Amino acid sequence: MSFWKQAIIALIILAAAACAWLWFFPAGQAVLARAGIVKEPAATAQNAATGGGQRGGGRGGASSGPVVTQPVTLATINDRLTAIGTGRALRSVSVNPLASGTLTEIVVTSGSEVKAGDLIAKLDSDSEEIALDRAVVALDDANATLERVKTLRSSNTVSVVQQNEAELALRNAELARREAQLALERRSIVAPIDGRVGILPISAGSYVTTSTEIATIDDRSRILVDFWIPERYADQIEIGAPFTATSVARASSIHKGTVSALDNRIDPDSRTLRVEGQIENPDDRLRAGMAFSIDMRFPGETFPSVDPLSIQWSADGPYVWIVEGGVARQKPVHIIQRNADSVLVDAEFPTGTEVVTQGIHNVREGAPVRAAGAPATSSDARVVKVEGTAS
Repeated sequence: MSFWKQAIIALIILAAAACAWLWFFPAGQAVLARAGIVKEPAATAQNAATGGGQRGGGRGGASSGPVVTQPVTLATINDRLTAIGTGRALRSVSVNPLASGTLTEIVVTSGSEVKAGDLIAKLDSDSEEIALDRAVVALDDANATLERVKTLRSSNTVSVVQQNEAELALRNAELARREAQLALERRSIVAPIDGRVGILPISAGSYVTTSTEIATIDDRSRILVDFWIPERYADQIEIGAPFTATSVARASSIHKGTVSALDNRIDPDSRTLRVEGQIENPDDRLRAGMAFSIDMRFPGETFPSVDPLSIQWSADGPYVWIVEGGVARQKPVHIIQRNADSVLVDAEFPTGTEVVTQGIHNVREGAPVRAAGAPATSSDARVVKVEGTAS
């Protein structure tokens, strides 16, 4: 190919590159205007007057583009505790006989109310009654013998030793009578506490031993509720603290209660603390084994709350952009809790502080901040003009 053809092709390529530079590079026309080759475009002047040219906005102290801000609010956490608890009777006992034998009679029925000492059932007691009668006869004989010895002792017919032996025989006879009486009493099964009898698991005529359960008795004058709380509440809860217990099966059944006992250690597996509460049950509508939803209130902790969109990250950790005196400032924060619509942080914010939630790409440290919809100031226009014409 001849030299002049190569020169023409090179000129065409250079011209195309120059056109592309003027078309795609925003500051191209401004550079040509400063060189006196072309006049300054009207669009550039208009952009300077309207605060346009947001590319690179905020660099070197220039004005940033429009942003959306929200005020920092306060939110309280750890002020409410909810848990599921299980109810149990204030006192609950299983009644077992103190001796073995045949159950001859059951005096109570399922669901009946008893007092401590009331008869529940009887065992066969023929041999024990005979043993008691024999012990009474032996006691009477020992007592009569002692009286005769005392009479003879007054005339020195018997010795002191014989009198002592008669007195010892009387005491042994008394102990034998008491033992026979106790054996007979143990053939009667009585209620150890006040309460209501559960369903009887056995009937008359059965042979029972000391391990056989005759009945269960529950004292339901108060219901104890066991529930477990996270360890972060362990230092806030105390005995006597009030709570509300709602029956899981019946939402309208709401009861007031107080904490009656705290466990002495945190469960290392679940990281929870066992708590025992008491609920009054004057109408006897509550039962052992019922499930309750427990609700407790605490003072809690208050932290600043910001929009999740405002949280940014750097090599030093999370931070937010705040508006201070009309300019943007970077504020480091420590995240305490994330929620669906807010993030609780640990940081000091003056009252009324605004944080940037949208348009964060337009924000630079120390750059003026303009809220979306707010008109640009004359100073914004001057700053943007300088930025837009920089080479």
